[in-house]
Amino acid sequence: MPRYNYQPFPYQRPPGLDVEEPRHQIVIVGAGPIGLAMAIDLAQRGIASVILDDNNVVSVGSRAICWAKRTLEIFDRLGVGERMLEKGVVWKVGRLFDGDAQIYEFDLLPEAGHKYPAFINLQQYYVEQYLVERAQAFPDLIDLRFKNKLLEHVDAGTFVKLEIETPDGLYSLETRYLLACDGAGSPTRKRMDLAFDGQVFDEHFLIADVEMDTSPFETETPERWFWFNPPFHQGQSALLHQQPDNIYRIDLQLDPDADPEEEASEAKVLPRIKAIMGDKPFKLDWMSVYKFRCAALQKFVHGRVIFVGDSAHVVSPFGARGGNGGIHDVDNLGWKLAHILTDISPESLLDSYDEERGHGAAENIANSARATTFMTPKNASEMRFREAVLTLASDAPFAQKLINSGRLSLPCSLAGMSLQTEGQTKYIKGAIAPGTAIPDAPLAGGHWLIELLNRQFCLIGIGNIALPEIAGLQRIGISQMSQDYRCFEDSDGLVAARYGTDIAYLIRPDGHCAALFTADTISDVAAAFSTAKGC
Repeated sequence: MPRYNYQPFPYQRPPGLDVEEPRHQIVIVGAGPIGLAMAIDLAQRGIASVILDDNNVVSVGSRAICWAKRTLEIFDRLGVGERMLEKGVVWKVGRLFDGDAQIYEFDLLPEAGHKYPAFINLQQYYVEQYLVERAQAFPDLIDLRFKNKLLEHVDAGTFVKLEIETPDGLYSLETRYLLACDGAGSPTRKRMDLAFDGQVFDEHFLIADVEMDTSPFETETPERWFWFNPPFHQGQSALLHQQPDNIYRIDLQLDPDADPEEEASEAKVLPRIKAIMGDKPFKLDWMSVYKFRCAALQKFVHGRVIFVGDSAHVVSPFGARGGNGGIHDVDNLGWKLAHILTDISPESLLDSYDEERGHGAAENIANSARATTFMTPKNASEMRFREAVLTLASDAPFAQKLINSGRLSLPCSLAGMSLQTEGQTKYIKGAIAPGTAIPDAPLAGGHWLIELLNRQFCLIGIGNIALPEIAGLQRIGISQMSQDYRCFEDSDGLVAARYGTDIAYLIRPDGHCAALFTADTISDVAAAFSTAKGC
């Protein structure tokens, strides 16, 4: 069915079948987007890893398709962001309908001056292919083992022992840390019998990837369209996204008692699509029927086993919080593991991964659950509330804010958490608060601010403020001159507009602000730097 034709990745006999391998620093189970991104992030920091995957092909169907600006900036640091942007479908406008009447539209990024757009749509199989090819650029640091199935693991306290099955037989490995990036059905989580608490939603949804020359709803640029009670699918909801290669993703809500096998048949799917398309020709590329849950582990770090992405938390697909949230996990965890493994920070730094990404998962789950409740009312009062909101929303801006068809992924704030230093500077008007994911801005010479951070701690000074020299801390000046560190001009004034001036920021390797300083508090940088490293 799918029109793409990726070839399987080659299986190679692992050395552990013939000789005992030395203990590894990191073993990652799962070569999906999260596991691959994790290995690349570590490799860029000089940390070697082994990736185990029981399969040898990219995923089938679009699956995760909406990649948010913050996530694209992370992919930029991993070396695949520009490739994704070139292939992906850029969009920022969304429209919401009740029946065939438009309620309102929104613009997710109305301002210029960012390297990456609000969102791109790009099928997961492209992302996986790009990440595999990027991983292969680190042959000495990434050992990618396809057709290597993890059967068992035992946490021995100072290391984890693994038993692995291959087409050539069984072998064992030892690793200092095991990263479980093995998806929503995580075998690692199930082997450990960990509670995965949350809410299961009864509704079924149909996903169909459809190839057609033009959108059934003509617009000058690609947009996200969402319907409550669409005329072509009465009483339910529907979502339309454009993807590369003239593929359109259609999500249709089904009844709770729908038979998944029957609904995923062409006999059922083709008439539903024809009702949308009318007489326009189309070709069915892929389809699936799913139910979903919102759930998370209580802790993501269990001894020397660390859960990342869907193995740690799952959400509904509305709001693009699954794949994006998993990449945010990677960005949060990678530098912390590198600091621990190179003895910059103590192992207790991993507590902050639990703290920060547990908070991120809870925020994503809350937003996802609220969206699902609004889209699929469970009782008469919820239905009356939704109908009233939809009726008012055409003319009342306050009601538009109450509509929830999947509020789209945004980075969470880490304000008030253990690695951030608040201080009195949090009251500076117009400044970026500690814990915030920093915004991008253009600089003179064709540079972008996010490109300068270089995956390490950085002190950025804007305007009239001198930056102290501290071991291990990169310095960058904006609109200032120095012989000791690189300086750039704020060509369009957008750095000053977004950050303020005569101010300095301590930026973490994952692009979150850890602290900010004025000339009166710049002597506090060393203490804030130590706090941000978990020391």
